[in-house]
Amino acid sequence: MDERLTAFWELLDIMDDLRAQCPWDKKQTLESLRHLTIEETYELADAVLDQNMDDIRGELGDLMLHIVFYAKIASEKKAFDIKDVLDGINQKLINRHPHIYGDVEANTAEEVKDNWEKIKLKGGKKRVLSGVPKSLPAMIKAYRIQDKVKGVGFDWERPEQVWEKVQEEMDELRTEVEKGACKRTTEAEFGDLLFALINYARFIGVNPENALERTNKKFVRRFEHLEEQAKKAGKDMKKMNLAEMDVFWDEAKKLEAGSSKLEGKK
Repeated sequence: MDERLTAFWELLDIMDDLRAQCPWDKKQTLESLRHLTIEETYELADAVLDQNMDDIRGELGDLMLHIVFYAKIASEKKAFDIKDVLDGINQKLINRHPHIYGDVEANTAEEVKDNWEKIKLKGGKKRVLSGVPKSLPAMIKAYRIQDKVKGVGFDWERPEQVWEKVQEEMDELRTEVEKGACKRTTEAEFGDLLFALINYARFIGVNPENALERTNKKFVRRFEHLEEQAKKAGKDMKKMNLAEMDVFWDEAKKLEAGSSKLEGKK
């Protein structure tokens, strides 16, 4: 038997054992696993951004366990089992790749995406945006909304047009702030600006969620360097002024720049 199938069968057998014998595993429900699955998904996302292959492998294993766990619970409810899950995704992939399994022609990734969205609508999706999960984080949701409507032609034609929209929204936000508009109005304008920036990111080939998270990580690294150096210098950060902090901050930036150059030479 294929080693991959052997490993998968072993996971299924372990899941059966755990569900039958482990007090914690026996207690779990579809609902109790939900927040854990979300946490595991974010841990995988972190590992991907860090390009840590060992962590990616481990987090994929954790998610695979959750998939098998959900299917096991569903099978106990006589709803479906892991075979039904696999049959469903296999058939979906075949149906949505007619350029591979049929006579449709699609030579670019964009053509494939456009076909995918059209097939979904033909397959029973009544609304273009019905497939965007309501619980997605706002930034990812905005990106997916924009990507979805693009599939039916509702989109800008050039990046320059989107950038003009960004500048327009920025001016509107500044105007409302300067005239002391109410919080609701200011919040609405700020939201419009973010939505436009996310749209621009899509046009220039940048995933805004990944970009922001990388910036978050960069900020944390630099701030932790600042903390460490302030401690070594015997300084209380609460009593330091911004100019003093900037010395250590700029030092962190230089260290990162030097590290990047070394990485580039490898």
